[in-house]
Amino acid sequence: MISPDKMKAFISFNPPDGGRMMTLEEVLDALNKNGVIFGINRTNMETIIKYPVYNEIICVAEGVIPVNGQNGRVEFYFDIKRDGKPAIMDDGRVDFRELNLIESVAKGQKLCELVQPVPGVIGKTVFGTDVYPMEGKPAVLPKGRNVSISDDGMAIESNIDGQVRFIDGKINIFSTYEVPADVDNSTGNISFVGNVCVRGNVLSGFSIEAGGNVEVWGVVEGAHIKAGGDIILRRGMQGMGKGVLISNGDIIARYIEHSNVEAKNNISSEAVMHSNVKCGNKLELAGRKGLLVGGSCKVGKEIVSKVIGSHMATVTDIEVGVDPSLRERYKAMKEELNTIESDLKKAEQAITILKKIEMAGALTPDKHEIMAKSVRTKVYFINRINEIKEDMQRIEASLQQDAFGKIRCFNFIYPGTKVAIGSCLMYVRENLQYCTLYRDGADVRVGSIDK
Repeated sequence: MISPDKMKAFISFNPPDGGRMMTLEEVLDALNKNGVIFGINRTNMETIIKYPVYNEIICVAEGVIPVNGQNGRVEFYFDIKRDGKPAIMDDGRVDFRELNLIESVAKGQKLCELVQPVPGVIGKTVFGTDVYPMEGKPAVLPKGRNVSISDDGMAIESNIDGQVRFIDGKINIFSTYEVPADVDNSTGNISFVGNVCVRGNVLSGFSIEAGGNVEVWGVVEGAHIKAGGDIILRRGMQGMGKGVLISNGDIIARYIEHSNVEAKNNISSEAVMHSNVKCGNKLELAGRKGLLVGGSCKVGKEIVSKVIGSHMATVTDIEVGVDPSLRERYKAMKEELNTIESDLKKAEQAITILKKIEMAGALTPDKHEIMAKSVRTKVYFINRINEIKEDMQRIEASLQQDAFGKIRCFNFIYPGTKVAIGSCLMYVRENLQYCTLYRDGADVRVGSIDK
């Protein structure tokens, strides 16, 4: 008897009826006649024949199971998950100068290297047939901008001096544009593919757009800063109600006041005051103040602060547990759906009128073309409506599934604060101290700080 994978052969002895027990050679001959030629355990068979066991299935041959190969990989020679955070000093202040966010590389420096796949080991069935393993796949070098592949095709090297970043699965090198003083009339607006470092202030009305990080040593006024990486403000931002920060990474600032701020990942500051904040992951208010007061905050996962609101009951709206970008996408889809449904009604009305004219025999060639066009438009609108509704359903499911965030406060949450976690609302009507706000079913609960 052979196993389905042909890796084992079994025999069973019936007790002799007036005859003798089979010899080892006879058993081997029987196995050979049935094609079993590999992996035969002669020692085991000799024992069985010497001490026979009847009417039991006994394994007498085993093949070799193939060993699959291992995929190749890329070995990196820099930190691909660099995550700089401001240092907290002994006196509670945040040192925004010690961020260690930038990793510099030199021209010609090796950044990564391919490690070849490990080959598999061929197996063999009891019939002597080779069983081939799944071989490992070779890795691909993650070549991005300002890098090149070595002559042997096994490594990536930097083409320029600059900052190395691992973005969307590729190695990129960004050089840095440095402004020695203020961003003002002498510099104009700045648009640069790499990093931008401003040694002075960014004055009101000017803009900075960078493919990498933006670092400002001075104060940002009512300016517009957009970065493909992180935004680091060593002092802070007084936005005057018109300042804007948009980051595809993190935002780190000493303070943010009267500004509109949006980060794909995290926001870290000592104080956020009277601002509109959107943050895909975590908003952390650290340092001496750790203050969040006024304005609105929409945060994907967690808010950590010392003080939320003020003793004067300043209106402070907080929402956690939902990715702001996902909610905005849902809102845009809903608006598009309303517009298309309205246009669909107009197209259907036009088709109805033209069909009545056709039935009266008064449909001219021009109007016939208009009707055909209206029918095509109707079909397009119906298909588009179905697509939007499917996308909205997926987003709704994601919003419901992910709507579990937390708000941790190490001092006071004051009245005047409105808290939303997913679709659950809570109005703070009395001082809350040293607590965590979290979602429990359809309610927002107040728990211990380590909840």
